[in-house]
Amino acid sequence: MLNNIKNNQILFLDIETVPQFQFYNELKDNWKNLWAKKSSYFLKENETPADVWKKAGIYAEFGKIICISVGFITEEKLRLKSFYGNDERNLLHEFRELTIKYFNKNDKYLCAHNGKEFDYPYIARRMLINGISLPKILDLAGKKPWEIRHLDTLELWKFGDYKHYTSLELLTEIFNIPTPKDDIDGSMVSKVFYEDNDIERIVKYCEKDVLAVVQLFLRYKNQDLILPENIISVE
Repeated sequence: MLNNIKNNQILFLDIETVPQFQFYNELKDNWKNLWAKKSSYFLKENETPADVWKKAGIYAEFGKIICISVGFITEEKLRLKSFYGNDERNLLHEFRELTIKYFNKNDKYLCAHNGKEFDYPYIARRMLINGISLPKILDLAGKKPWEIRHLDTLELWKFGDYKHYTSLELLTEIFNIPTPKDDIDGSMVSKVFYEDNDIERIVKYCEKDVLAVVQLFLRYKNQDLILPENIISVE
């Protein structure tokens, strides 16, 4: 039961990703061939691999992480921190160091919306690609299902109904939580990153998602929301 998990045992998180390159033509020929094979599964009629390159950011093999925002609750306050920028290896390393320092025990958890399908495996894959050893909380090899400390607000809402998908935006509306989608959404991140060169805007959006996940999780536990004055940004 969720009430058996203390709020300060959880690291809430969200990631923002973009394609490895802004333009399809920047890919080497062998990577174009690999993308053609990957994209063939979802190409619509008259579309080419180049047409759908903007979707590459959702695949860890063709995309990269530009921001990881995390939130943790201490003494009724929510502390938000972000790792971001063009140096993916560095931000992944810094995120790993935080998890090892504060969330390396068997009673600690990760929590994200659709985290089991996206955030957790994406981070793990990009860490390995960048030559970074997985922290204990992300390393699932040899673990029994009940030893995996991954919470997912989407999965919790499914109640076993695995065909059902509910967006974070819809759930925040249902539970009367301020929406995180009041500026940009995921489909705009690549443009904001590559064309507008506005990483700070992306960071704010990512942190809003983390805040929304925290508030949604508290609603699941029938607990009070974190008040605005109790939200602290940590450098």
